Amino acid sequence: MRTYGPSGFSSTRFFSSPGRICRALVLALLPLASVGAHAEPQKVWVAGAYSFSDELGGFRITSASGIGTKEDPLVITEELNSATPVTLTIRTTKPIQPFGTAGQFANGLMYMRIDVLNNSGQAWVEFQFELQEILHRPSVFGDGLSFDQRNKTPDNIGSSSFADFDRDFEPYDRLLFKSGKIDPLKTAKFDYLITDYTPRWTFYLVQDPRIPSS
Repeated sequence: MRTYGPSGFSSTRFFSSPGRICRALVLALLPLASVGAHAEPQKVWVAGAYSFSDELGGFRITSASGIGTKEDPLVITEELNSATPVTLTIRTTKPIQPFGTAGQFANGLMYMRIDVLNNSGQAWVEFQFELQEILHRPSVFGDGLSFDQRNKTPDNIGSSSFADFDRDFEPYDRLLFKSGKIDPLKTAKFDYLITDYTPRWTFYLVQDPRIPSS
């Protein structure tokens, strides 16, 4: 019979002391814990001049592509397993240069398409996005980060599942899609332009699916 104890311990001494039993069990399980810890490494998706991460939990990114132009938007495909807010972490992977070439620089202009699978088991009747330069802190009007706040009549905002939208720029940068529904196991597309005229290395996109209030 194999004895899973540290080398140098006889079987007689190993089983004669409860303290030694616990210590030996810990040593034996350490390799297994190490394997478990590395079984599912953090996945970071890179597209254009940015990386996208679901590290804050609550959802799963399944793909990312594009460079961020109107012709080739950044397309992030996700799966949400509940009707609670989740946060996408966005980081620059290329040098920052306002209005530089998309894909080569983080230029402050990001045409986005978010494809979301509703795997929550509940229908969503609204869906809101919120930008944050600092996690859990509202992005104020003057920080340069917004859903294209300089454009008063945007033609680049739309959804496959919602007919209308509202934008709020003070004290939050929020984009709310409404007048529609996403049923369980259905996918919805959201298109919009994110502008950041004072680009940061990291910012956040909060995504909040809404269910009926009653």
